[in-house]
Amino acid sequence: MTNIHQILKQHWGYDRFRPLQEEIIQAVLAQKDVLALLPTGGGKSICFQVPALVKEGICLVISPLIALMKDQVEQLERRGIAAKAIFSGMSQREIDITLDNCIYGKVKFLYVSPERLKTEIFKVRAKKMNICLLAIDEAHCISQWGYDFRPSYLEIATFRQSIPQVPCIALTATATKEVKVDIQEKLLFTQANSAVFQKSFARDNLSYSCLYEEDKEKRLLKILKNVSGPAIVYVQSRKRTKSIADFLVKNKISADFYHAGLSNEERSTRQENWIKNKTRVIVATNAFGMGIDKPDVRSVVHLGLPNSLEAYYQEAGRAGRDETKAYGALLYNHAEISEMEKRTAQIFPQVEVIKNIYQRLANYYKIAVGSGEMTDYDFGMEEFISSFPKTSSKDIDYLTTFYALQELEKQGFIQLNEAVTKPSRILFLVDNTKLYEFQVANANLDIFIKAILRIYGGEIFTNYTNISESQLAKKLATSVQIVENQLFFLQKSNIIDYSPQKNKPQLTFLTPRYHVPDLPFDLKGYQARQDREKLKIDALIHYIKHQKRCRTQLLLAYFDEQTDKTCGVCDNCLQQKKIAQQVGQDIGEKYTASILNLLKEKVLSINDLIENIKPANNKDFLAQIQKMIASGEITSNQLGDLELP
Repeated sequence: MTNIHQILKQHWGYDRFRPLQEEIIQAVLAQKDVLALLPTGGGKSICFQVPALVKEGICLVISPLIALMKDQVEQLERRGIAAKAIFSGMSQREIDITLDNCIYGKVKFLYVSPERLKTEIFKVRAKKMNICLLAIDEAHCISQWGYDFRPSYLEIATFRQSIPQVPCIALTATATKEVKVDIQEKLLFTQANSAVFQKSFARDNLSYSCLYEEDKEKRLLKILKNVSGPAIVYVQSRKRTKSIADFLVKNKISADFYHAGLSNEERSTRQENWIKNKTRVIVATNAFGMGIDKPDVRSVVHLGLPNSLEAYYQEAGRAGRDETKAYGALLYNHAEISEMEKRTAQIFPQVEVIKNIYQRLANYYKIAVGSGEMTDYDFGMEEFISSFPKTSSKDIDYLTTFYALQELEKQGFIQLNEAVTKPSRILFLVDNTKLYEFQVANANLDIFIKAILRIYGGEIFTNYTNISESQLAKKLATSVQIVENQLFFLQKSNIIDYSPQKNKPQLTFLTPRYHVPDLPFDLKGYQARQDREKLKIDALIHYIKHQKRCRTQLLLAYFDEQTDKTCGVCDNCLQQKKIAQQVGQDIGEKYTASILNLLKEKVLSINDLIENIKPANNKDFLAQIQKMIASGEITSNQLGDLELP
């Protein structure tokens, strides 16, 4: 007990755990398989990071997104904890060295995507690692009932069989009853040695609202002026992020926009400015916010409809993580509801169209049948589509292509990581002696090599190190192009391994390329997902259009959590309070008129008044009499009877 509290204080600076964290950690330390369901901001990472630091060995973390991996690795490193990540876009040499460091070095956490588990190099090296804990982040991705199913997550069960003594912790913020069961089955949990911890999905400090609005920009301004503090505004397209941000700036609200099409430097700068409150409002597409640790967001506004209630709960839940009052507002109109109702047909292209896109990918990258497995390619949607013959424009518009690629990913044929934010990295391949010999033989590069060593230190001989070409250029008073040319020359001379910065999305073929007629497309699963998508859309529309029941109750019911308690702060609860107050006022006025009319004729006791008026609720009636006495409209004599003053 003392140990885990010491670790929490030492690395995170907290004196105590949040609700359920300590119980989860103790279950992990007891070697149990654990499913932990904590809402957004509930502190899921600590639930596996703390017990891993208690145990001997390395914690293997399976995570679906590069942005999430990078963010957690950076956070751990800032806390003095050794962590690494392997993801698409890294060179084979870089992967090789990272895995070696996990076997022979002091790396405590290794983050990988689920696709990595089935690669031969990883399987061989994993056997040599002292793995103490397997952590599955965003565990809902393993279930076909989940809102973000990824078939690659199914590889985890096979991998688990190779480390049978290692406990597993699965973590997610959103899961229905079916998804919870599915997660445990797919991860091979046993009933005898597993535990499920679920914190209520209710967020007492978060006020949800769904507001019908034709002039969304005007309502957005009103919300941001009424609710001070940092905010996120979610929109549906990259183009709209800029137009809404410009609109806010024009109206004297500090704002900027963010989407995956920006350069790595732009994204980092804008995100950092918002986190440090240099920018108040960030207008973004729905990928923004995952893994970002900013507890003081006061409002999250959706100007477009989210994809599902699970997505909405996650996105709106980025407000108020400090447990202080916050607001989640969704603005909608009738046209959007109609479009959402047609969405199933749009996001599930015909099977022949999907196969056609698969063939086009193979042609685009010139991949022969049977080759290409686990090969990474730079990918740009516009360039890909523009490479098609003009005659085929009917079946290859942007959205159809996007959803076809998404289905190929769900079926496990490809992986598309949008916006790989990977800085330039180098590793020296020679020791100090050979490097000195090279410097003597290439005197023109001596100053350049010394500058690298001075800026980045000796670790550059053992680990891939992030570098900045512009920083080197500034230090050497030269151009970035010359720095890049010299780095490429050193690489060609086998002095360094140089991986230039990647800003483009990466597409990975997860299997050997199939001949299209032999593509093992899961038609039954595809049709089942269409049916489930229709149910999710219906649930979302029901939630948005519902005008009576508490929003928190609606969300909890969707996640199979029942409660009689209302939040009291959502738009529906506030409206019901207003109606109740008006009804109470009307009834009170009716009682007042009846009481005054009867007392004009004679003095009456309270029982006489009740007998004559026959109120629907005696308690409300007596309360109204008390109000009338207090206001002086009527008086009570010595016998307790009522009369006019």
